[in-house]
Amino acid sequence: QVQLVESGGGLVQPGESLTLSCVGSGFTFDTYYMRWFRRAPGKERELVAGISTWGTSTEYAESVKGRFTISRDNAKNTVYLQMNSLEPEDTAVYYCNRHQLWGPGTQVTVSS
Repeated sequence: QVQLVESGGGLVQPGESLTLSCVGSGFTFDTYYMRWFRRAPGKERELVAGISTWGTSTEYAESVKGRFTISRDNAKNTVYLQMNSLEPEDTAVYYCNRHQLWGPGTQVTVSS
C-alpha cells in the first residue's frame, strides 16, 4: 500500500523541541522530493520545509528558518522534522507530503 504515516506530534511548552517522523511505504522513497506542510487552526496549509531526494538541498519557510531542520534517511524510508525553540504560532497539524500523496497528519500543540 502506497502511504505516508507521520508520528511524533504532541503537546509541548514554548521553547521546547519536538521531532516529527514520516515513514513512506509502497513506493521508491529515494526518488521523491519530500516536504512537510502544516495547517494551523483557521489558516491555509503552508509549506514548512522540503528536502531533495538525497538530502543535498533543503528549503524552509521564513517563519521556521534557524529553528527547524528537515532531514531524511532513505535506508529507513523516513523523513524527519526537527523542531527547536517551538512557539505557540507553530501549533498546527503537520503533514508529510510527496508528489500526489499526503499523510494523515500529526498534531503539534505548543502551549504553556
